[in-house]
Amino acid sequence: MNGKKKLDLLALSSVPLVMTLGNSMLIPVLPMIAKQLNINSFQVSLIITVYSIVAIVLIPIAGYLSDRYGRKMVMVPCLIIAGIGGAVCGWASWKMDNAFLFIIIGRVLQGIGSAGAAPVVIPLVGDMFKDDEEVSAGLGITETANTAGKVLSPIIGATLASFIWFLPFWFIPFFSLISVLLVFFLVKVPKHKNEEKQSVGEFFQGIKKVFKHNGRWIFAVFSVGCIIFFVLFGILFYLSDMLEKQYHIDGIKKGLVLAIPLLALSLSSFIAGKKIGKSKSLMKTVTVIGMGLVTISFIALRVQHSLYYLIAFLVITGIGIGMTLPSLDAIITEGIKKEQRGTITSIYSSMRFIGVAIGPPVYSYIMGKSEHLVYYFSGGISLLAVLIVLLFIKPKKDTQKEAKTKRMPKLA
Repeated sequence: MNGKKKLDLLALSSVPLVMTLGNSMLIPVLPMIAKQLNINSFQVSLIITVYSIVAIVLIPIAGYLSDRYGRKMVMVPCLIIAGIGGAVCGWASWKMDNAFLFIIIGRVLQGIGSAGAAPVVIPLVGDMFKDDEEVSAGLGITETANTAGKVLSPIIGATLASFIWFLPFWFIPFFSLISVLLVFFLVKVPKHKNEEKQSVGEFFQGIKKVFKHNGRWIFAVFSVGCIIFFVLFGILFYLSDMLEKQYHIDGIKKGLVLAIPLLALSLSSFIAGKKIGKSKSLMKTVTVIGMGLVTISFIALRVQHSLYYLIAFLVITGIGIGMTLPSLDAIITEGIKKEQRGTITSIYSSMRFIGVAIGPPVYSYIMGKSEHLVYYFSGGISLLAVLIVLLFIKPKKDTQKEAKTKRMPKLA
């Protein structure tokens, strides 16, 4: 990977951070927001959920537009919209007495912006590199940036809120502007000579063929991606609430505690992206091991969940999720031709957002029933992800000749 491509990746890595900061930074300050706005736990969870629901609906459209008109043409305007949404949230919190409705409107705008920004990164990395190992390494770097954002975001959010409770909202337009400048000036989208644009009919026929021949493993990857982010954001919501109510840990201290498992997630994501290479069998194995670790950690937490025990096993959960994400990204990116890559990977991103959207409210409901149920449920759904991978993602070995000449992975 040459120096120029590294600059491109640096700029692209800022884009998922806009999405990550948009959600993860608010997790530790949701109880504070609820108090300031005088709203209940379910209402405050909607600040996360509404953002994600909008993104779920619009991500496939953004993916299609990026396939038709170019990745950068979609990405830059959407980053600007995300920044405007953050500014609306900040302004309403600062200047309005009944700010909740306008915060929701701002979050809708952020969801629109994120839909056309972060999900487009995955197919663009696939466009930039021809070698599968470089694609895997590039996806590992962007996924690491995403997870590094998750590490820093609770600390940033808690620190900013310790000064003024609505400052985390204002951080979004600030960081969106930085990302816009980096992408606009540093990212050079590769040009493909003599490439004819497909008609709308041809494009959707191509999508139909992709699902007809590869639907089994594609839907498996979609499902596991959804489960991972459902568990991740659900358990972060649970942990944020429990640290404050049960252990009386809030503010910056809470942000630091939340960052510990996310740091483990970030490091394992970076290492996995560097190591998986182009072996589809290895990608599957790493995914099974990763989700297996997540399952085991929740079983262990049911047995004992003191604070230190809880953090230790959530670190194992972070390692497991971190191992899994670059493998899933690589499978879905390297398994789809360029013409349909943006659309298919965007649907995959939508599935991840579904997990983000439903995680906090579902876990809020479960927490109201039983703390033990949180661990039973998390372990059970993580085990389901392991079974999906084992049953439906079945790589076939490429011959040496095929490995050199064929880009599409052989997946049953």
